[in-house]
Formats: sequence, C-alpha cells, structure tokens
Amino acid sequence: MKIGLFFFYLGMKNTSIGSYIPAPAIDYCEALRRQYPFDFLLSRPRRTRLGDFTVKPGVPPRITVNANLNPYNFLITYLHEIAHCVVHYQYRGRGKKRPAPHGKEWKQAFSALLQPVMNESIFPEDILHALVRYSQNPGATTGGDPALIQAIRKYDVQSLTPGKVALVQLNEGTNFVFQNRQFIRGSVRRTRVLCTDKISRRLYTIPAHALVEAC
Repeated sequence: MKIGLFFFYLGMKNTSIGSYIPAPAIDYCEALRRQYPFDFLLSRPRRTRLGDFTVKPGVPPRITVNANLNPYNFLITYLHEIAHCVVHYQYRGRGKKRPAPHGKEWKQAFSALLQPVMNESIFPEDILHALVRYSQNPGATTGGDPALIQAIRKYDVQSLTPGKVALVQLNEGTNFVFQNRQFIRGSVRRTRVLCTDKISRRLYTIPAHALVEAC
C-alpha cells in the first residue's frame, strides 16, 4: 500500500496550493483548510476523476486533486472536495444516516463555498458566467455542465505554454515579462492588474488573465 501511494501521489502531504490556484483565492482556501482540517495531496493525472475525498476512522480526512489542472479547474475541484469535508464534519457523530455523496447537503455546501470566489478578480468572464449558473444546482462533476467545462478547457492552453502563467496567479511584487517588457505585478483592479514598467516606472493595467512569464 505504501509503495502504491509513493508512485501515485506527488510530493508530501499538505502541499501548498499557492502555485496551483489564482493568487486572490489563496488566503480563502488556506482559511478553509484550517476551519475543516484535512490532509492534502497532489495526484498524478487520472482519467476518471479530477479529485477525491476519503475519510477513515482515526485519521484526518484526505483530499487529492490532479496536479495537471489549470488554475481555474483546480480551484473549482478543490472546493468541490472541501464541500465533502464540510458535510463530513457537520454530520459525523450525529447518529443520522450518512448523506448521499452529492446530495442536497453537499450541493448546499459547495454552492456556499463558491460564493466568495465568484468574481472577476479570480475567474475570467466566460468561466464566471457559467460557474454562477452551475453553482445554483451543482452536479457531481463539472463535466456534466457543457458550458462550464467548455469555458474551463479554453485555459488548458496554459499547460501547453511552458513557463507561462496567468498574471492574476502571481503574488504582488513579482517581476514578470509581458510582450517583451518587464513589469512588477501590483494590485488587482476588477478584471485587470495594476503593474509598473520596470524601466519607465509608468503604471499600466494589464488583463488579469493575460499569460505572462515570471522572472
């Protein structure tokens, strides 16, 4: 069993997710992790699932997410699995029948967890539009919502562009290259990010989801 885990999972337990989700969502996700304690592991790509939640007696709940997901898909999947964790903590030890995995309790928890991140500083407009609709009655998988999965897949191109990330993923103060010019990443202004040209020191607003190269 230990050997299987060694080959299946990447890295150590409780890996930081900071480099896998949009930067404005990091504090929120870390707070959820403290509120609903669980072990977190990155997983190698799986064909049948994007993430999973497991719980066994005597050990903390465990959440895994595929490491190859784009930042928006990773965040949605991460919150999907935390919703399972929320339901687990709400109903454990109550002597009641265990809620269905993707029943009304999970739907309510997942919808509530999505509310704080459904804004243009975290998601591109096309994903946000589909996600708002999906959150009203979330399904067991995002793949069951054609509009949402189609919008998410547009951003898989990032995995095909070595060294490039969405600007919004970088932390404030990070140096990056965009259109052959060097900038310093500043604060998020709705759908754009205020940045400083390193040479001229002039301020520019760059689309939050523009692909840039950190340096």
